Amino acid sequence: MSLEHVDVARGENVVLHDINLSVRKGEHIAILGPNGCGKSTLIKTMTCECYPIAKPGTRVSIFGRERWDLTELTKRLGVVSAELPGKPTLGITAREAVLTGFFSSSTLWPNLVVTSAMEDRAEAVLEIVGAKRIAEKRVGEMSAGQQRRVMIGRALVASSEMLLLDEPSNALDLPAQRDLRELLRELAQQGTGVLLITHNIADILPEIGRVLMMREGRIVADGVKAELLTAEGLSWLFGCDVGVVEREGFYSAW
Repeated sequence: MSLEHVDVARGENVVLHDINLSVRKGEHIAILGPNGCGKSTLIKTMTCECYPIAKPGTRVSIFGRERWDLTELTKRLGVVSAELPGKPTLGITAREAVLTGFFSSSTLWPNLVVTSAMEDRAEAVLEIVGAKRIAEKRVGEMSAGQQRRVMIGRALVASSEMLLLDEPSNALDLPAQRDLRELLRELAQQGTGVLLITHNIADILPEIGRVLMMREGRIVADGVKAELLTAEGLSWLFGCDVGVVEREGFYSAW
């Protein structure tokens, strides 16, 4: 994936400025920055939900292609948004929710045809994300942590090339955050690319070696995690005094 000299507007405001970013297959990256810095818009640009301002030198290439059918692209880029599932998804089971990933739909509408191969893949993914025991449970009856686990399965079912996660620990209590991080570590170790957007450095997995910092719609730093996740660097990024400690590959800030 490659973005070159990308500016993006939302309404009347330009919210991304001269973004240059290259992501290799299987790479593990965290994009860190304060709320409102443009992190989520960057994800939407990668998934072609937002389009760059047309100007000379601007280029977006995803998996080597500059033009995509959005339904096809979402099968290769597994996106897990910060929001919990919407109303149509709340009424279906975990198994059905995972199957919707084949169609990029919010529920299994009557016109959608689920094949036996899809069912087999969904069963395998439920096992991978540790959701087999809740396969028949309705999404609306699950805890936030269980819902996030199922949504990761939905993102993985059509392809496991790359996960794009936007603030994945939102609305999760401490045990659910721990479970989520353990799941993401397993997926990263199995070769799934992880691009994690967060303002919480505790979300940054030990497997993530590269960190991008964003402020005011710009990438202001791109480098090795250990060199950027310092008290000085984070204090500058967030505009306040920050302390940092590292333990077993995880970082905490206060």
